[in-house]
Amino acid sequence: MLDVASIHTYYGLSHILFDVSLKVDKGEVVGLLGRNGAGKSTTMRSIMGLTPPREGKIIFKGEDITGEKPFKLFRKGIGYVPDDRRVFADLSVDDNLEIVYQRDSKWSKQRVYELFPALEEIKSRRAGNLSGGEQQMLTIARALMGSPELLLLDEPTEGLAPLIVRDLEEQILKLKKAGISILLSEQNIKSALKLIDRAYIIDNGRIRYEGTASELDANEEVKKRYLMV
Repeated sequence: MLDVASIHTYYGLSHILFDVSLKVDKGEVVGLLGRNGAGKSTTMRSIMGLTPPREGKIIFKGEDITGEKPFKLFRKGIGYVPDDRRVFADLSVDDNLEIVYQRDSKWSKQRVYELFPALEEIKSRRAGNLSGGEQQMLTIARALMGSPELLLLDEPTEGLAPLIVRDLEEQILKLKKAGISILLSEQNIKSALKLIDRAYIIDNGRIRYEGTASELDANEEVKKRYLMV
């Protein structure tokens, strides 16, 4: 599904990602884990074409998409949920969903509301007046309206109350059952281990560890060194 091969990404003259490689197979939930500032969001932005890598390749479904514009990648089937949410604050919840380009009818508004019933209850409310958890649900719902085959979730649980985090975990597992491949960036290792099949740990812009969720859960040394667990 997704193959990131030895990418190097810069912000201006600052070299941020060093030889980063990772894969997401069809139907997998893969975790990209690490401390704040480790390079998780830059990896997501590199894949989505927001901060294209200067070296290396990004392959999606066998096609080289390195440096493609984000709107083109969305139309190819990649959904992106940024860590800062970026809802259209002056529009209602319903309008935030309505304006999305739809690749097909796989994910209708009604299906999205079935996944997030709390959103349907407030669909006429302005997005700028929503709580953090409600905005996070809306951002994911908006990405789903494009019927993605791959979903990039950047720090979805950040700043959310434990009860909201549990609800979000259940919804992500439902997306996995629906066949959507997911790359999940997280600092919350306990939450991530409930969701992922495999994990990559990034630190100072380099991949330091790769393994299954169970292998990572059992490796206390790696967790202490890179995740401060």
